[in-house]
Amino acid sequence: MNFEHLPHPAPVPADTRDSAIADPGFGKLFTDHMVSIDYDEGQGWHSATLGPRGPIALDPAASVLHYAQEIFEGMKAYRLADGTMALFRPQANAARFNKSAARLAMPAIPEELFIEAVRQLVLKDQDWFPSVDGGALYIRPFMFATEAFLGVRPAKQYKFLVILSPAGNYFKSGSPAVSVWVSDYTRAAPGGTGEAKCGGNYAASLVPTGEAFAKGHDQVVFLDAAERKWIEELGGMNLFFVFDDGRMITPPLRGTILPGITRDSILTLAREQGLDVAEEMYSIDQWRADAESGKLVETMACGTAAVVTAVGKVASHDGEFTIGSGGPGQLTGAIREKLVGIQRGTVEDTHGWVMKLG
Repeated sequence: MNFEHLPHPAPVPADTRDSAIADPGFGKLFTDHMVSIDYDEGQGWHSATLGPRGPIALDPAASVLHYAQEIFEGMKAYRLADGTMALFRPQANAARFNKSAARLAMPAIPEELFIEAVRQLVLKDQDWFPSVDGGALYIRPFMFATEAFLGVRPAKQYKFLVILSPAGNYFKSGSPAVSVWVSDYTRAAPGGTGEAKCGGNYAASLVPTGEAFAKGHDQVVFLDAAERKWIEELGGMNLFFVFDDGRMITPPLRGTILPGITRDSILTLAREQGLDVAEEMYSIDQWRADAESGKLVETMACGTAAVVTAVGKVASHDGEFTIGSGGPGQLTGAIREKLVGIQRGTVEDTHGWVMKLG
């Protein structure tokens, strides 16, 4: 599919842009351009454009506003040492996007079209790449139903867009280890949309996440909906648990946990290092007991936004406990260093995970 490139009448001046990306924060700054592609049931995907980022016109009866047919992805573009822009495992993002689409009765977008849309936008706005430590261009591809129709059925018209956000540190505290709150709310139930990356999952997490913030914590931990005892994931990150005997476990997906691409990458890297890695259920009571006995030495949270972060403290209505020394552990640091090194081209990529954009 050919992309029509539309001229930008008033891009942000270079000096204003450079000042903004010197301290971008996370998710509050956006680049000049966006990609837009339309879908109609009879025509398929069409009208691909790369043009100025701006407001979207929607009919008040657009299906997304009433029945929440909306999905998205989160990924990053990195600048390698030679100045080349690169993506990390974009094929996995494209595949997960289409899996989310299938769960919400939305059309799949060809994976090559998804990646090409991202590639063109990153190259167009690469001057927005922030030079801060750990900086990246956060990429947000998303799709929503646009058909004007008040009826409970899948829409027949959709729009796919991609926007970019220069990003720095994800956690506001900047702490080397985060504190988490065990929520009374649940995130997903078996048979629901837990493994889809749709906005409704995140809307439901806002109240419990707000409670965690109000109590002075960085994130919220969700337990399973059936028994309220098995650890599932944080508000937007997967969890790993590391023990003193060299074992490492992560909760199994079971249809209620988002299949994180960072999670999958860590599973691969840890097994390559000879660790005994398993996907198995782990209860909140066992988490506390293992931490207090010293059997559990590290807990790490992982996701695209924060990459890999140590969990130092866990709190709930039953009190709180500390993991290890309360700071970043040795394995967490080693995994993060290797993964970030692969993403940024300073560590050999033996898996073909990095896609250079030229």
